[in-house]
Amino acid sequence: MSLKTVEWKDNSVIMIDQTKLPNILEYVTYTDYNQVAEAIRTLVVRGAPAIGVSGAFGLALASLQSDATEKNDLISYMENAKKILFETRPTAVNLAWGLDKIMEVANEASSVEEIKKNVVAHAKKMAEEDIQINMTMGKNGSQLFNDNDTIMTHCNAGALATVGYGTALGVIRATKDSGKNIKVIATETRPIQQGSRLTAFELKHDGIDVSLIPDTAVGYSMANGLVDKIIVGADRILRTGHVYNKIGTYQVATMANQHEIPFYVAAPLSTFDMKSNPEDVIIEQRKGSEVTGIGDKKTAPDGINVINPAFDMTPPELIAGIITEKGVAKAPFEESIKKLFQAN
Repeated sequence: MSLKTVEWKDNSVIMIDQTKLPNILEYVTYTDYNQVAEAIRTLVVRGAPAIGVSGAFGLALASLQSDATEKNDLISYMENAKKILFETRPTAVNLAWGLDKIMEVANEASSVEEIKKNVVAHAKKMAEEDIQINMTMGKNGSQLFNDNDTIMTHCNAGALATVGYGTALGVIRATKDSGKNIKVIATETRPIQQGSRLTAFELKHDGIDVSLIPDTAVGYSMANGLVDKIIVGADRILRTGHVYNKIGTYQVATMANQHEIPFYVAAPLSTFDMKSNPEDVIIEQRKGSEVTGIGDKKTAPDGINVINPAFDMTPPELIAGIITEKGVAKAPFEESIKKLFQAN
């Protein structure tokens, strides 16, 4: 089994601390929802599916932390916890999805004891389902890749971005498991280096052939025929097929279009936002220090202005297909995405 990013054990949330990778594989244990919120904010845990489940686990912890004796008081305590957890990463739609699901379960219960029991059980079920969904998505996507393909990926959409197995890397794993020989090119993914620290780490950990490139070598790799196909994950996908993913994805997709290389996205249905329009989506802006240094080493002058968006938007016309657990959506996306939800 590949790495397990987040799990519930003995009324605690256990996570891999992804800020320590690739140097140390360290697990942290949380018993307070505020600690989980901080872990999401500081990228101890990241990746849309993983933070969706982490948010659900955080709310389950909140239900256990509360000393409320009446249902309404516990719901109110959990609503406050939900707000704190949601504000940590506003762009990834899975977080809101995970929190909303747990609040639904809490509201349906009739007593304080029932709320606590049901929300813990439901959060654990969500974690188990995440792995199953990723494996199904992997199978669906593996049919799009050929023997001896070299596949480029950006950021980390692997086991570390989910509870386990992964979305984009889940498709890569399933392709390899189907007996095809594949190689992977991972972009380093500045400024947090999710590609070099996480994707390269987990693919190497699982014995998959991976080469690392600087973000600036994407065009070079494609122009020199080193890439057959591309697959990335997503933090939010609109009903129109607009994809929000790690900053730099739009550049990779544009370059792929220029070189006529198929560009695929892999994400579960929980990543789809069927209500918002592109102008409604808030792009998270992160602190400038992520760009002005690496660790303790300064790489820019003091007092420099920094623009540091965490995500960008890739328009549907650049996307060959969106791989989900219910099948692959292709253009026209509005129709094919709607069909996937009807099949759900």
